[in-house]
Order: sequence, then structure tokens, then C-alpha cells
Amino acid sequence: MLRERRHKRIRAKVIGTAARPRLSVYKSNRYLHAQIIDDATGKTLVSGSTKAPAKEKSKQAKKMDAAKALGLELAKRAKAAGISAVVFDRGGFRYVGRVATLADAAREGGLKF
Repeated sequence: MLRERRHKRIRAKVIGTAARPRLSVYKSNRYLHAQIIDDATGKTLVSGSTKAPAKEKSKQAKKMDAAKALGLELAKRAKAAGISAVVFDRGGFRYVGRVATLADAAREGGLKF
């Protein structure tokens, strides 16, 4: 409930456009989900998750490693879709741990925010 309130405050300020779509992050206890959204049209342009088939799971046993891999993969998919700059929506989660690792990896992959 508190996270939802924080997320509403953030969303009041962070808006994705066609020029700079919104990179939205959701974190559960087990997985991390991220998507790049154009709020003007209401469409998801690129998405990704740390949910992976069982054989890939052994390679990415640690959550932080999976978050970094997701950030790099998201940046790669965004570049392929012609997206170079985004606005970051942390979804009401604190900017530490997996959320920060995902953001740093996306920057490392070439996204600007």
C-alpha cells in the first residue's frame, strides 16, 4: 500500500513520450520485470523479465546478476527498436539493490536517462 502511494507520486511527475518513453520497473520477491512504455499511445514498446527457462536459471542463480543481465538485454532491445533515451520509473521501489543494478546496466548498454 505504501509502495503504491509512492508510485502514484512518481507517476504524477514521470511521463513517457514518443521521444523519451518510460522505463518502468516492477520487483517481486523472486523476479524483476521491466518495460519501456510510450504513455501517449499507451503501448509497451520493449519488455523483459528475469523469468527464464529452467536451464538458463542455473547460469543466473543470483538475483543481482539476473538484474544486470535484464538491464543489458533491455538496452539491446531498445536500441534495436530505435530508442536511445528514456525516463526511469522505479515503480515506488527504493533505488538500491536490484533496481539500481538494472538501471546501471541499462545505462551501460547505451540507454540515456
